[in-house]
Parts: sequence; C-alpha cells; structure tokens
Amino acid sequence: MLAKRLCSLQRGHPTRLPAASRPLQARRPVVMTAAASQKRPIVLLDIMDTVCKDPFFQAMPAHFGMSFKELLAAKHPTAWVDFECNRISEEHLCRIFFKDGRPVDRGALRAMMHSTYQYLEGMEPLLARLAGSGYELHALSNYPCWFEIIEDKLQLSRYLSWTYLSCTGPMEGLRKPDPQAFSRVLDHLGVPPDQAIFVDDRQSNVDAAAALGMPSLLFKDANNLQAQLQERGLEF
Repeated sequence: MLAKRLCSLQRGHPTRLPAASRPLQARRPVVMTAAASQKRPIVLLDIMDTVCKDPFFQAMPAHFGMSFKELLAAKHPTAWVDFECNRISEEHLCRIFFKDGRPVDRGALRAMMHSTYQYLEGMEPLLARLAGSGYELHALSNYPCWFEIIEDKLQLSRYLSWTYLSCTGPMEGLRKPDPQAFSRVLDHLGVPPDQAIFVDDRQSNVDAAAALGMPSLLFKDANNLQAQLQERGLEF
C-alpha cells in the first residue's frame, strides 16, 4: 500500500519523509491551467470534513473507548501537530500519543483510519464534474502522511492533485490558518489571490485566506458548495 511505503519510517527517532515522496498528481489530465486560461480559477480544497469524513471526532475516540472530550484531555498536547507537519514519524506518534505513555497499537489504528475514510455525501460526483469540466483542483490540507491511506481507499487523485499538504511538498511544515501557508501556495501556483478559490469547513481558515484576497467559501455540504461555485461563475 502507498501508505505503508510513505509511513515506514526509522524506529525511535523523529524523521522527515523521504525526499522521493511527492504529492500524488491527478490522474485525470488537467485541461486548463492558470497559464493557459486566466479566466478559470484554480480550486483549492480542504480535505477533512470538506471532501471526506474526518475520523478524529467520532471514530478515533470510539477506537480508544473514550468520548471526544476524554480523548482531548488524554492526548499529547503537540504530537498531532508535529505529525501533521512531518516533524515526527507515525511510529513516534504512536509512542507519545497519550500523555501518560499508554501504548497505541499502530496497526489497529491504521486499520481503523482506513475503514473510516469515506467521501462526504455528494462530494465525489461534484469533484468528478469539476475535473471533467477542466478545472484545476488541488488539496490544501493540514494532514500527515495518512493522506496516502485516504488515497489508497478513495483514489482522490482521479480528481485532484495532493499538492499542498502540511506534511510534504511546497507547504511542508506550515498549517492553515497561518497566512504563510496560503502565501506559499499562491507563490507555488504563480497566480494572484483572485485567481484561486479556496474551500474549507473551518471559518478561521476561510477568513485567513480571504484576508489575503483569495475568494474563499465555507463548506457546509456538497449542494451548497455547488451553488456557491456556480455563483462565482464556474460552469460544470
């Protein structure tokens, strides 16, 4: 599996992802790019609870036999953010996941995550229509190397490129809503803010992108997102 390749890191030490690991590119050819058409905006999509369901709020607490409130109280205060930013490995995360040092079964945790990832209702056909209409789609997500597990199960790269992630690629080490994360993305794309549309389910992230002049949409559901995009002039 792709996830096993990406996350098989050295035992016992915080480790960075191998340089050979690159964000997965969309399998569907991009018909129109920013260079080819200044009229078509690039669509930047948050992934968790925007494209697919985030296991962190329900499935992960249930996996550990806890409520969400109990999980928040018991987990290490910085381990998850460090994992998202590729400052520690998956193995290291599992060793320090809980403040009290209780063990975490890495294999069982990965299996639970794999079984839980699923598209939010209506999002796969919406992505398919956007990609099929020639829009350039990129992930813009705070997420660790487990994005490869999502790809393995849902194959998002049929519709979008895994380009902008906090764990690898041009945005490595940066997280939304840090303005530097959005600036890094725009610099890499080589477009002004008004030629990209950002979609996220968190108001703080939407506000941060909008403050830089990027049209930004708060995700509620697939139907609402479709209507917002069409109001912005996207045709698909």
